[in-house]
Amino acid sequence: MSSLFRAALRASCLSAAVVAVLCFPLPAVADAPAEAEADADPAADPQMTTLEAVRVSGTRDPNEAERALVPGGVSLLDGEAFYQRPVNNMSDALRYVPGLWTESGTGGDAVYFSSRGSNLDATGYDGNGMKLFQDGLPVTTADGNNHNRALDPAAARHVVVARGANALTYGASTLGGAVDFTSPTARNSPGSQAFLAAGSHGLRNARVTLGGVSGDFDGMVTLDAKERDGYRVHSRQDRGALYANAGWQQGDGFDLRVFATWIDSDEELAGPLTRAQFDADPYQAQPSAVSGNYQLNVRTTRLAAKGTWHAGDGRRFEFGVSRDDQHLYHPIVDKVMVDFDGPGPQPPTEVFSLLKDTDQRTTAAMARYNARFGDHDVLAGINLAWTREWGGQYRNDGGRRNGLSTRVDNRSGSVELFVVDRWKFAPGWTLVYGGQGVATSRDVRNTAVASGELRNPKADYASFNPRLGVIRALGNGAEAYASLGRLYEAPTTFELEDDVRGDGSTLDAMHGNVVEAGLRGTIAGDASRPHWKWDVSAYYARVHDEILSVDDPDAPGTSLSSNVDRTIHAGVEVLAGAILPLGAGAHSIEPLVSASWNAFSFDGDPDYGDNTLPGAPRYVVRGEVMYRHDSGFYAGPTFDLVGRRHADFSNTYEVGAHQLLGLRVGVERERWSLFGEVRNLRDEAYVGQLAVRDRAGAGDALLQAGETRSLYVGMRLRF
Repeated sequence: MSSLFRAALRASCLSAAVVAVLCFPLPAVADAPAEAEADADPAADPQMTTLEAVRVSGTRDPNEAERALVPGGVSLLDGEAFYQRPVNNMSDALRYVPGLWTESGTGGDAVYFSSRGSNLDATGYDGNGMKLFQDGLPVTTADGNNHNRALDPAAARHVVVARGANALTYGASTLGGAVDFTSPTARNSPGSQAFLAAGSHGLRNARVTLGGVSGDFDGMVTLDAKERDGYRVHSRQDRGALYANAGWQQGDGFDLRVFATWIDSDEELAGPLTRAQFDADPYQAQPSAVSGNYQLNVRTTRLAAKGTWHAGDGRRFEFGVSRDDQHLYHPIVDKVMVDFDGPGPQPPTEVFSLLKDTDQRTTAAMARYNARFGDHDVLAGINLAWTREWGGQYRNDGGRRNGLSTRVDNRSGSVELFVVDRWKFAPGWTLVYGGQGVATSRDVRNTAVASGELRNPKADYASFNPRLGVIRALGNGAEAYASLGRLYEAPTTFELEDDVRGDGSTLDAMHGNVVEAGLRGTIAGDASRPHWKWDVSAYYARVHDEILSVDDPDAPGTSLSSNVDRTIHAGVEVLAGAILPLGAGAHSIEPLVSASWNAFSFDGDPDYGDNTLPGAPRYVVRGEVMYRHDSGFYAGPTFDLVGRRHADFSNTYEVGAHQLLGLRVGVERERWSLFGEVRNLRDEAYVGQLAVRDRAGAGDALLQAGETRSLYVGMRLRF
């Protein structure tokens, strides 16, 4: 790890230099008219009367305040809204976040997600491209892997989604940005409550939370149990979970909190289908998924502690540590049989199958310091993470281990330092500038049991990623923003091991530059006037050395990881909503629309030219139009409009567009709430998730069906 520390030192020096510049004391600029007014003697004018000073104070949500200082796309989600509709997985929770493409192949926790064109990879394995945080502490492994760590959105009080380079204030070095899930506590959520949900495809979910506050101390514990049969064959899931946290709050200045998480999830995987299989029955399982008993079984234990100190005068210091232990049992490839002598007397021979059985441990830490110096609001921080994965790859015999084939011992570490200054240099103007230093290491050790051969690709990566932006207040609750930044993401350990060259050399990190501009704002309304909100952003990124799984030249039809010279990631993201009062204000209509237009492509590639990158649709529009009554009743339609997309880099295999309609209804009261939702009212058979190939053929298994017509109901009781 000495090379990692040397790289970290270089990144630290760069970041420290920026910190020194940002934090250098600046001379105060006197307000001459204000001073003159203060020096005036009111007693000199008998017409003047001296009044006592009146101080007006208010509290602004810290997430909203932080978002207002970001010159780019950031979405804030309220966890309370997740109890007004069925949120069965992360895809449901992130439904109305523009710029994201999220889908589940079976409706379970195994969700594919992509942000601004990240993770458009043929393997679909790592789930990299976005960094996940829980209470500000990294959850994503040190190498950027998310594939076996699903966060439960129902266990979040708030969710912040910072897209692309806008994740600088989290220190995230990924193409897609960051997602931070903040846990509910007994101080910011109903201390005790029960939640029950049921619905189509055998869904049964029960959640009980107990908590309370006693002086400086508070605590909360949640037990969750979930079962579902799934809308496809071989897609059952059973999950049990415990979430707990306890805090000690010393006045308004210091808060110390500890967190504990335990999750036991067993999930069957139905696998992708060929086009002929999909047309015959889109909800069947891939035959090899049944015979190979494909599963994603994960046991997770997490312990964390976080402290927050409000030191006064606009200063805040946060620090925390966490340890995440996971056990993965993952049968994923059935026996591949080859009959070497054709019609001869020898039976077919198994040449490959795969069952992954590994343990993974991630130790992480973070620290952040926020201070105000006159017109400067400075935020600096560091993320640290170390991950080790050990165990083995086995032959798969119907979901049972059938002999060890490869010993696995992978290690990775990462250091991310960041600093950003939000300088209000003139009335209505904020200049945002700063940067991130990242140093990360990869050490892959895969030993073939039969031959004893060791594959040991290893590398260190380091980069400094600057950021510059401006925010202009336009008045009437609106503002415009623009920014320029650098994107950077190092390969995961899986991508290094899956390198197309297979000669021990290592992949380069993905990097590029992005520009972004947008408008956002809110116009407050009342019982007689509409309330409007909007956020529109456009971005354009040129990415170099993007890691994609392209065709193996030595084994056509097999995709392996490779650096692609140049790609373009561009798009427009829109989130717009309104509250339109009717009559005297007891009734209202509330439309909400999230829309994304994507332009992801190769850029003059020698093999693919300017072809569109596969995986993500050309456009996605999701929305709802709710009628609400001040009694708490609400109802209205939902809709999804999803454009065409390709399933291969050669753009020869296209998946058609689809349109979905749904209906939501519910009642919100002080102590209880009910909801119901019908999805896919027209029972349209459509492709939800798909796999990607270099050059796809009609017989390739690529397609996974989206959810059929479904009905869900839920009830929450607060005590």
